[in-house]
Amino acid sequence: MQQPNSQVLIVEDDERLAELTRDYLQANGFDVAVEGDGAKAAARIVAEQPDLVILDLMLPGEDGLSICRKVRTRYNGVILMLTARSEDLDQVQGLDLGADDYVCKPVRPRLLLARINALLRRTEVPATGERQSLQFGPLRVDNTLREAWLGDNGIELTAAEFDLLWLLVSNAGRILSREEIFTSLRGVGYDGQDRSIDVRISRIRPKIGDDPDHPRMIKTVRSKGYLFVGEAAQALGLVE
Repeated sequence: MQQPNSQVLIVEDDERLAELTRDYLQANGFDVAVEGDGAKAAARIVAEQPDLVILDLMLPGEDGLSICRKVRTRYNGVILMLTARSEDLDQVQGLDLGADDYVCKPVRPRLLLARINALLRRTEVPATGERQSLQFGPLRVDNTLREAWLGDNGIELTAAEFDLLWLLVSNAGRILSREEIFTSLRGVGYDGQDRSIDVRISRIRPKIGDDPDHPRMIKTVRSKGYLFVGEAAQALGLVE
C-alpha cells in the first residue's frame, strides 16, 4: 500500500491517457498532477519534488531521457518510465540515467499500480528490530540511511541500485533467482525478457570494487540467478 497522500506527477502529452491514469491513481488514494510539456517537466519535478514521477519518453519540447538526466541529481524521488518504445536500448539508457523502473505501453492499470506501490515501499522506514546496517570489511551498506561506503568514500547509487545491492548483501551466501528479485523489488514476477536487473548488476559491481570482467563478489549463477559471495568477499578483505 502506498504511503498516505503520496504525490505523483504524470509527465505525458497524450491527454486522454494522462487523464485515465490520473483518475485511476486518484481513486486509489494518490494525489496526482499532470504535465504535458516536456520543456516544463524538469523544472516542475525539481520544484515540486513529488514522491514519484511517471515519465513518458516521447514528449514535445524535451524527451524523457533528457529530462531524467537533467533532474536525477536534484530530485530524490522515484522515476517510473512509461512508454510505447520497448527497445532494449531505450530501457538500458533509461536505467543508466537513473530511472527506477521502466514499463511499456499498453499496461494494465492494476499492474501499473503494483509497480508504483513496490517502488514507493522503498521509501518506507524499515521495521523496528530488523538489521539495517551490514559491514563487509571496507564495504558498508546502511538500509536506514540508504547509503553505502567503500572505506571512507561514499558510493553513488541510484535508488534502484541501492535496493538491489541491499537485497543481495542481506542475503549473502544465498542464490536469488530473477523471479525472487523482481518480486521483491517490483511486486511482480519476472517475465523472462526484462534486462533491468542485469543492467543494474553490471553498474553496481565496479562501484563496490568488484571486477566486472571476473566478478568474485556478485556472482552470476547460470540458470539460477545472482549470489553475493561471502567467502569471496572475505578473501578480498571485504568481510570481517
